[in-house]
Amino acid sequence: MKAVELSIVVPVYNSCDITAELYKRISQQLSAISFELILVNDGSTDHSWETISQLASAHSEVIAIDLRSNYGQDNAILAGLRHCCGAFVVIMDDDLQHDPADIPALLTKCKEGFDVVYSGFREWHQSAAKKAGSRINGGFARWLLGKPRGLYLSPFKIMTADLAKEVSQYSGLYPYIDGIILTQHPRLAQLVTAHHQRHSGKGNYSIKRSAGVWFRMFTGFSVAPLRIAAVLGLLIAIMGLLLALYYLGEYFFTDRSIEGWTSLVLLTIFFGGLNLMVLGLIGEYLGRIYMTISGRPQYSIRQILDQSGRNK
Repeated sequence: MKAVELSIVVPVYNSCDITAELYKRISQQLSAISFELILVNDGSTDHSWETISQLASAHSEVIAIDLRSNYGQDNAILAGLRHCCGAFVVIMDDDLQHDPADIPALLTKCKEGFDVVYSGFREWHQSAAKKAGSRINGGFARWLLGKPRGLYLSPFKIMTADLAKEVSQYSGLYPYIDGIILTQHPRLAQLVTAHHQRHSGKGNYSIKRSAGVWFRMFTGFSVAPLRIAAVLGLLIAIMGLLLALYYLGEYFFTDRSIEGWTSLVLLTIFFGGLNLMVLGLIGEYLGRIYMTISGRPQYSIRQILDQSGRNK
């Protein structure tokens, strides 16, 4: 059986009009490279699975994986990574905003000794909201995960098979692929590539999705939120002590009476809300721990179509 040099993992969601063109362009650009294309249908509500299954039936280098429901992009990527056989692994979106023509250059760069090579775009064809969300998430990734300054955590990237195997071993229910990568302390590089308009249809980005990425990173790869809550609680306790000393001084050493029902009510509301927020944060951590140890799966596969025999 011929060894595969490159595996390409693409999570697919409602892109039935694009997937065939995606395969066509990839096969044209990689005609001199042995590759496999792993298309993971993440609970699409259109005819994406029919298109993917047809490609897998017609081309032995295409592997089609059908998830039973929509588990999210990162979970779908994990499903694809666990079926990779290539010496290098590319992860890219399904909308052709990432140009398959850039894959050979990413592969060449990765062979220079890097574990991961991210694509960096000359210009972005994205909404202002998505650009803002990416910048915010990038800032938090630099603070929480040690992301190098100036590195864009692009969804279009290539990594070695060894690192892909390490990433695929993640067992948490709320994966964040770039967070998992950064915790492995890999050798990183970035290569400037093109970013295109979506080939057809409407993108699946939403503010809710961006917030979900931020929250998975914020609570899934660091205890910083709990430390912030502890420090905040300590600062407020110190402020309360200083305020108490001030009022005692007012009472014993001046003739002024201490009144302030309005301030008392406002402080009660403020600290009550703060307590609920911290308790909710702790509950989020505990809930995630509970769901992980309860054995709930990251995803469920309905069907796999694979003519290659490599993943049997």
